Amino acid sequence: MYKLRGHHLFCLLGYRGMGYSKEYVENMTLLHQTLRNNPKTSIQIIKGPDQLCEKYPNSGEYHCLDRHIYERDAAILDKLGLKIGQILSWEFIESCIRKHITPSDIQLVCETCSWRSYGVCEEGIQDLHEGKGLREIK
Repeated sequence: MYKLRGHHLFCLLGYRGMGYSKEYVENMTLLHQTLRNNPKTSIQIIKGPDQLCEKYPNSGEYHCLDRHIYERDAAILDKLGLKIGQILSWEFIESCIRKHITPSDIQLVCETCSWRSYGVCEEGIQDLHEGKGLREIK
């Protein structure tokens, strides 16, 4: 079982093998590909830093504790109808995203995210709406 905070549910959709450091990318790729290959994998929704934050590089401000990140987590969970502490399969989370989220929601909910300008999260949500899952990372 993986423990994830709210906004990382969206980050996984847009993940394309880029990240903050080699260690972060390796960790994110492992999680991403695990969920891609086994969508029944359990996810516990948590508040605050999660298993992806653990590998965030220690080179400057630790944004995982930033108030705006907590606000983004809460906004995403609210839109999805999910709550802290729930244990859900990744495929159920994907179904919630398909039901409650459109690609354009990223522009508002993730407005201050530095990765938003790449457009990959919108693509990931669109992929879900088209019946595709997470993309393969090579």
